[in-house]
Amino acid sequence: MYFARYLALSALTLSVLLGPAAWPQQGGDLQAQILYAYQTEDVNSLVNLIQDLSVQVKADAGDASLRYHLAHAQYRRGLLEGAKHARPAESAFADCVDELKGVLSQDVKSVEALILQSACYADLADYRTLESVLLRSRSDDRLKAALALQPRNPRAVFLSSMQGLRQAKPGSAERQHAFAQLQLAVQLFDSSSATSIDTPGWGHAEAYLALGQELQARGDLLGARNWIEKSLIVAPDYKAAQRQLALLVRR
Repeated sequence: MYFARYLALSALTLSVLLGPAAWPQQGGDLQAQILYAYQTEDVNSLVNLIQDLSVQVKADAGDASLRYHLAHAQYRRGLLEGAKHARPAESAFADCVDELKGVLSQDVKSVEALILQSACYADLADYRTLESVLLRSRSDDRLKAALALQPRNPRAVFLSSMQGLRQAKPGSAERQHAFAQLQLAVQLFDSSSATSIDTPGWGHAEAYLALGQELQARGDLLGARNWIEKSLIVAPDYKAAQRQLALLVRR
């Protein structure tokens, strides 16, 4: 019952957030498959999803929801490939950026498309050093635009916090601000759960894990464990969270 409700509400949510394009019935199921493949680190399943979605997008290029799902799957593939295979990762992030151009051409104020494209631009910059300044600038522009439209969007606040944590020096005011943003993102995810019609169904587990990791780095092991375990409550098969909890327990 819970899973069925999650799928139905996820489909309704993105149809509203991504614009007026018709929303396919399988929308929520696609999102769930993409997240599960990412969390279980199943690159092959992501590749298959990307192939299937690419065929569907070619058949209906005006469907913004399908384009968003395809971009999301490409983004997740890039994250998984990045650690070992630079070329497929770079290609996946570039495809994500390009796919979302089609969504934004239909609606320049599509907040979720702006957020996802910001993330893809930022990760693509890690692979294209000669273009990194331009790509990071584009990433910042997209994220600022999303935050201007929805200042309390949990995915936007989460991505902003992670950028701040990566860039700020330990102990600096900038890092403390980024940490406060991460805490806010978690609060926003808590107040708009994965089953709510006002949010898409991704980001919760990653934000909880990120907060747990930051607390662990700050020496708060109890707090870290609480948030990592919460990540696993949201996504029981999330391998990154499983590994982090195992490392924490062994300390």
